[in-house]
Amino acid sequence: MKEIVTLLSFALLLNASLLSASSLTLNEAIDILQTQNLEIKAANLEVSSARAEADTVSGMHWGKLDFEQNIARSDDAGNVFGFKLASREAAFGDFGFSEFDDTNPNILNVQPNDLNYPEDRNFFQSKLKYEVPLFTGFAITSYSEIMNSMTKMKTLEKDQVINEKIYELRKSFYDMALLKASIKNLNTILDNIGVLEDMTNSMIDVGYAKKVDLLEVKAKKGNVNRLLINMESNKKLLYHYISFLLNQEITTIETPTSDIPMPYYSDESILSNNLDIQRAKTGLAIRESMLNVSEAAYYPTLGAFGEVATADDDFLGDASDHQSYTVGARLTWNLFNGGIDEAKIEKSKLDHLKTQSQVQLAKKGIALKIVKIRTEISSADEEIASLEDELTLADVIYKNYEGRYREKLSSMSDVIIKQSEQIQKILELQVAKNKRNQKVFALEKLANGEYK
Repeated sequence: MKEIVTLLSFALLLNASLLSASSLTLNEAIDILQTQNLEIKAANLEVSSARAEADTVSGMHWGKLDFEQNIARSDDAGNVFGFKLASREAAFGDFGFSEFDDTNPNILNVQPNDLNYPEDRNFFQSKLKYEVPLFTGFAITSYSEIMNSMTKMKTLEKDQVINEKIYELRKSFYDMALLKASIKNLNTILDNIGVLEDMTNSMIDVGYAKKVDLLEVKAKKGNVNRLLINMESNKKLLYHYISFLLNQEITTIETPTSDIPMPYYSDESILSNNLDIQRAKTGLAIRESMLNVSEAAYYPTLGAFGEVATADDDFLGDASDHQSYTVGARLTWNLFNGGIDEAKIEKSKLDHLKTQSQVQLAKKGIALKIVKIRTEISSADEEIASLEDELTLADVIYKNYEGRYREKLSSMSDVIIKQSEQIQKILELQVAKNKRNQKVFALEKLANGEYK
């Protein structure tokens, strides 16, 4: 048994080590992001809170049922008599009939002691009361619509957070891919510099080169090493940021191997799916419901209620004999309040018109962004194509000058200059691709992150 437990433990440890060593793909990272990212978790809680508030308002349609238990003891004349009436135990003696004397001419001036100075009495009353609104001028319905719209608004805000975090995560993965490609190119250049350094040393030994040539090579080698160190530091920062987004430590990822294809979205589909526009439309729906709430003040409100109760000087004593009921309805209608309701309605109408303008502004703003981003992507594509050609040319020129240096037809300074141009093109190409990726992701984000 101990051997089996040992083998199982070893297998679990081995499996865990293999999982930790495997590279995280972008799709796997997106799945983790949606469940582990702290901002997304907070947004989910906001949606749940909004749903709970919507349920609270919706529950007002059903009224309320209250149970009330009164417990008292008193020798106050009014209380004691009221207690007896509530428990259906009042008697003529409570009015002082024991002191009635028809021979007394001043009988009307007699103050009955039993009525004014009763003995103290316990009072236990159990009451069940149900109240329900029958008509509120559509106020409750409008409030319910407002809260449902608020829930939708919080859901859209959550979707925006998810959209933004996926955008940041995807950009980080593609930035890492470009960074690794640039590091690979710079390492190739560093290898070429190493070859050039060995060649220069050999040429110095036979008198075909000078020590200053070797110093220039070493200076360029140090420059490339410095660039590589900076890029490695940027890699570490990217891993830290990815770990922050996923709320767990990430040490290795599987970077995308191809450039991001240009997504195809029609302008109409982007405008229909865009979260900012949907939020603006939801805000307009909220304003419409708020206008309905303001107009509810012109309507009367009608409610019904019913209650059953039992009372005695003992808890639930003779409950069936002492029970009572009350049913009724209540109508309330405000006829005048100084024009306050009219002012509120006018304000709600103005807010509604303002929100309508904001919806139109949001649509036009997103449409302008779409045109701008498409233009920038097209320009970036042309720039990348041009830089790739320039980099290919720079590689050929550098190799040509390296050969010319071997034949003493060019100086080491010429070779270093051509190599600097080569490095410059690599860095410019990385910047251009980063810029293009950022614009493609921005277009996908406008289309509600429909990138798959």
